[in-house]
Amino acid sequence: MTSVDVLILGASGYGGGELLRWLSNHPAVKSLRGTARSHAGKPFHAQHPNLRGLVEGTFEAAPDWAALAQSDTPVLFSALPHGELGKLWPEIEAAGKSHDLLDRLTIIDLSADFRLDPAWVYGLVDWQPERMRGARRIANPGCFATALQLALLPLAQWQPAFVAVTAATGSSGSGAAPSDTTHHPTRANDFRAYKVLGHQHEAEVLRTLVAAGWEAPLSFVPQSAPMVRGIFATAQFPLPAGVDEAALRTHFEAFYRDRFFVRMVEGSPRVAATTGSAFADIGVAARNGHGAVLVALDNLGKGMAAQAVQNLNLALGLPEWTGLKAAGGYPT
Repeated sequence: MTSVDVLILGASGYGGGELLRWLSNHPAVKSLRGTARSHAGKPFHAQHPNLRGLVEGTFEAAPDWAALAQSDTPVLFSALPHGELGKLWPEIEAAGKSHDLLDRLTIIDLSADFRLDPAWVYGLVDWQPERMRGARRIANPGCFATALQLALLPLAQWQPAFVAVTAATGSSGSGAAPSDTTHHPTRANDFRAYKVLGHQHEAEVLRTLVAAGWEAPLSFVPQSAPMVRGIFATAQFPLPAGVDEAALRTHFEAFYRDRFFVRMVEGSPRVAATTGSAFADIGVAARNGHGAVLVALDNLGKGMAAQAVQNLNLALGLPEWTGLKAAGGYPT
């Protein structure tokens, strides 16, 4: 098996912590380092107490490019806030060239910085996964975008006249730094919509659907839910004549037949059944010519870090479930 050395930029946030958790048990990972300027010198468990006694290492103030250049298979994950990797990119390119590293370095970015950049491979692993084989620059999808695309891509064959999507997310999706609208005490007993009909993830969803041959008439309302982890998305649309619930289910089962981390369920999927895992669960319903697709996933798992590890596996030619074949905790 390929042996890789991993550096995580922004390892102190929720995405960085999830990467540390998954990669620490990955059989191909030989060494694991992480940067976090404000936490430099502190052990990983100072920010991620679940890793105490399991993941050794301390946060570093800056990347050690010389050390990474010694690796035969160097890998860089960026879990920096949106906009930060883009700002650092000229510096990273210069460091990579000076250490004869850039062309050998596999980079997977968890932020939105390069999702619409055609020079980067868009890392939605359950759509044309062969795109990731040998990729050196992978832009991980957004968490909402992952759920929406899993719901909508099978519909591209039918191209419904309209699609209305509502999707609720947990507070961890806004990152570790609290704000007036994302701090958990302000949302724990509340439920509200936000960025109505104007969420930033729409652009990547629509671009993928166009690539699948469908200029989807999408109406998307995101919602803030009183939970820490998870996304629950509901897509509603008119069905083609003659398509009932059994046919809708058969269609989705065929579309995701070879996708290990997409599970079809009876009735409604449950967020708690996916929490802490790399799985997305999908249910369907149909009545009176109207269809609904329901998707549940962990925004930090399938919607972020676990999907990033899937992308790493595919890029390196490993089975995509390597280091990821684990159930989450239940109940949560």
